[in-house]
Amino acid sequence: MGSTNKIAVLVPDLLHPHAVARIGREFELVALPAADPGLVTPQIADKVRGMSAMTTISAAFIDALPNLEIIANFGVGYDAVDARHAGTVGVMVTNTPDVLTEEVADTAIGLLLNTVRELPKAEAWLRAGRWASEGNYPLTRGTLRGRRVGIFGMGRIGLAIARRIEAFGLPVGYHNRRAVEGVAYTWYPTLIELAGAVDTLISVAPGGSSTEKAVDRKVLEALGPNGVFVNVGRGSTVDEDALAQALADGTILAAGLDVFRNEPEVPEALLKSANASLLPHVGSASVHTRTAMADLAVDNLVSWFTEGRPLTPVPETASVNPGARKPR
Repeated sequence: MGSTNKIAVLVPDLLHPHAVARIGREFELVALPAADPGLVTPQIADKVRGMSAMTTISAAFIDALPNLEIIANFGVGYDAVDARHAGTVGVMVTNTPDVLTEEVADTAIGLLLNTVRELPKAEAWLRAGRWASEGNYPLTRGTLRGRRVGIFGMGRIGLAIARRIEAFGLPVGYHNRRAVEGVAYTWYPTLIELAGAVDTLISVAPGGSSTEKAVDRKVLEALGPNGVFVNVGRGSTVDEDALAQALADGTILAAGLDVFRNEPEVPEALLKSANASLLPHVGSASVHTRTAMADLAVDNLVSWFTEGRPLTPVPETASVNPGARKPR
């Protein structure tokens, strides 16, 4: 399909600098401070054919760009993009799976260990001079020994976490809407059944209406007083008020969280929870992995405009082909 340097690609709001640099070299880069339909000028509306973003992309913003063909989302989760609407009007949406799978799985295991063994608190004890002045850090109530682990969301990342959990010698179960073909781990048809069968629940579930506050008071009660909850998926999947209360009243033992509903805001009740290990959404945040994600986002744009195909389309737009954009 020829050269891409005359094709206008929009970057609304912030994007990884490596992705921005590549777009600037390989396309005509158009930048906006936000994904706001009110910022789209007639000139931008006329020429923009591609977009790469890591912010909310609404149906209205998609409709404000009548010649838009593809949205290359930066991240494996794409709940911030109205992919269903995009598919309806003939706009391709891609994401960045696989390249972050192992990194996020590593983070999940690190967060689990931090949560049960209180490693950040033990380090803080040492750095504050308390080891020398007060003696050894207190024995932790939590341990991985003897635990049974459940995974909410057995996709690519869930499978990578499960492999790591197996290496610890622990049994694994999972909950998805349907059993995953070829997976030997025990499938539970409901989340509350999974929580009742395990004492450690790791959520890798995507956001969206189907998982909204799925981890609620009842699930936490089923997990039990020795229960540990870890979330590296989406903050929207958790009832944060119920979780804070469960941590405070001993309904569960501890929680490790890398994601929150209204990031970067974290509920005060969770900040005050002594039995919660909290991270600022760093699941894939290494130079190596974020650069790979940036490359895949841009590679999707290049492949679309040079070969007429995406590399990693999301399910809602998998059947969209070049030229499918429907006029308003």
